Amino acid sequence: MGHLAFETGHIGLNVTDLERSRKFYTEIFGFEILRESSTGEKQFAFLGHEGKPVLTLWKQSQGTFPRQSPGLHHLSFQADSIEQVKEAEIRLRRWKTNFQYDGVVPHAEGAQSGGLFFEDPDGIRLEIFAAEGAGCNPAPVHDGPTCGFF
Repeated sequence: MGHLAFETGHIGLNVTDLERSRKFYTEIFGFEILRESSTGEKQFAFLGHEGKPVLTLWKQSQGTFPRQSPGLHHLSFQADSIEQVKEAEIRLRRWKTNFQYDGVVPHAEGAQSGGLFFEDPDGIRLEIFAAEGAGCNPAPVHDGPTCGFF
């Protein structure tokens, strides 16, 4: 059997309020709604770009995301530029988002890559980063990667 290579197809998240989460992800990330059902028992939204699903939201949970349980640590989304990251920060501040660190920070001391580390409305940890442009700021964590959410 040869070497297998896989790409992420899409990511599915359980949410407590489908309308709120759909609005958050479309406003912050610019996702388009590809398909949705917001009535009845089976409520979901498929979000993506150019017809390709990136994120699916499923109204199948209550409470907030349990960090102490095994599973998802955080989701990371790459922007084309640090300017796009800063534009996302403006939108996130309008949402009164809970940030892990204040503003754009590098992935590690001296790294040029970095971005924003924050939570969605259900407490799921997220990152928006760019490959360059964050190195002018100090790293908030000195003994581990910033994306560790330590």
